[in-house]
Amino acid sequence: MYLGSGVPFCLEQTEFRINQQQLLQPTLLKPARQTAQLLEKSQRGHLSEARSDRRQKFPHLIHSYSHADMNIAHILRSYRSVCCFLETNPARKFFSTQISMASATHKNAKRIEGLDKNVWVTFTSVAADPTIVNLGQGYPDIPPPSYVKEGLTQAVMVDRLNQYTRGFGHPTLVKALSQVYGKVCGRQIDPFKEILVTVGGYGSLFCSIQGLVEEGDEVIIIEPFFDCYVPMVKMAGAKPVFIPLRLKSNRKTDISSADWFLDQDELASKFNSKTKAIIINTPNNPIGKVFTRNELQAIADLCIKHDTLCFSDEVYEWLTYKGHDHVKIATLPGMWDRTITVGSAGKTFSVTGWKLGWSIGPEHLVKHLQTVMQNTLYTCPTPLQEAIARGLLRDYELMGQPDCYFSSLAEELQGKRDRIATILKQAGMNPVIPEGGYFMIADVTALNQDLSHVEDDEPYDYKFIKWMTKEKKLAAIPVTAFCGEESIKHFEKYIRFCFIKQDSTLDAAEAIMKNWNKA
Repeated sequence: MYLGSGVPFCLEQTEFRINQQQLLQPTLLKPARQTAQLLEKSQRGHLSEARSDRRQKFPHLIHSYSHADMNIAHILRSYRSVCCFLETNPARKFFSTQISMASATHKNAKRIEGLDKNVWVTFTSVAADPTIVNLGQGYPDIPPPSYVKEGLTQAVMVDRLNQYTRGFGHPTLVKALSQVYGKVCGRQIDPFKEILVTVGGYGSLFCSIQGLVEEGDEVIIIEPFFDCYVPMVKMAGAKPVFIPLRLKSNRKTDISSADWFLDQDELASKFNSKTKAIIINTPNNPIGKVFTRNELQAIADLCIKHDTLCFSDEVYEWLTYKGHDHVKIATLPGMWDRTITVGSAGKTFSVTGWKLGWSIGPEHLVKHLQTVMQNTLYTCPTPLQEAIARGLLRDYELMGQPDCYFSSLAEELQGKRDRIATILKQAGMNPVIPEGGYFMIADVTALNQDLSHVEDDEPYDYKFIKWMTKEKKLAAIPVTAFCGEESIKHFEKYIRFCFIKQDSTLDAAEAIMKNWNKA
């Protein structure tokens, strides 16, 4: 036990037996002080007299003290601490005061100022009720491929695979990644110098921004964006610069994610001498837009003109639907040397709980990400990396064939995408059909739901989802969580649904939508 002064009060070692609850009673203050005085007397050589006095006066405190060679100085310091504690600080007041002082003194670091709010914390708790149909947070409730799960089972049975592996990526995994992405990118990729394995796509983005963005830099972010981009840029001391995707027309029905575009003049105006990087996300979360080759080329031209880096978040790279192809901006002329491409095992194999991701790019950039990794998280779980490596190699051999999971998952999800669009229309919402990914946003304007009675100072979509979760037992995510303050008015009538769900989950959502206007 430690008391305010930090001196250990080791009663067992000194053969003292004092009940802690008794110790905190004010009635023991005087006996404790007197005992301390007796110990001082003992230290001056009056051990016999001290022993006699203690036996007579304080049998309830001291049961034995028979070793003359005991370290009385240590006991004395302990008793003095007790006296000070009991005399000046009643227990509850003492500890609450200490907590208050600590709270007032130790405030957050400036780099996380204003970053405490998080949409996932808010709406995951709102949807925690098991009676709620959760189409909010983007995790699959469909099973991962059996061979990936079996790969993990096999990996943990190998003793050496339960120990640390190479910090920048398990050798088997980085070699598998170099094969897959070498084929996709049409170039040889060095597995040890041009790949970094991290804790999910989050880790890849964090290492990229911390390793390459300076304080005072500007980073262009396309709205709507995945919500971690802005906090990560701010933590690096840089300034987020926003540019929104805009809807091509004012029509309210039969809209697809292809109808959202970047105004090229507006985009060009965002680049200047302070621009260090642009973050792109294709397929985009939450809209599902798959950027075309021409759109990516326009971004590439500006990056080259202004000597700007590109952080390309491509975690949904395999999830593109018929008629749409995923193009990697790193494959465009002049872009490999300035691009970090972000990938995800969780999105590739529907194992989001494994939290494995990777960064792929030129050695002169990746080495700085590796520096961040080695000085923060150091490495990722070995058996998980081994299992993902085996899965990648299996599907690498099947690329271009129907059984390849890289393509078969998108085919499965296309049916779910079309179904959720129909379900949303039944309730009077207007869905935006995604070209890729497994999210769909829907315009709720036509529902004309009056939420003026809600006093919270929040955008309409936040209020709507809280109302919908409570009244309809259906959870989603507000789209304004993915944009800056100036764009809230453009996106606050949209909410996001996740459709990588079992048919039973979609059945439950459909039942709610069909009865939307009955309650």
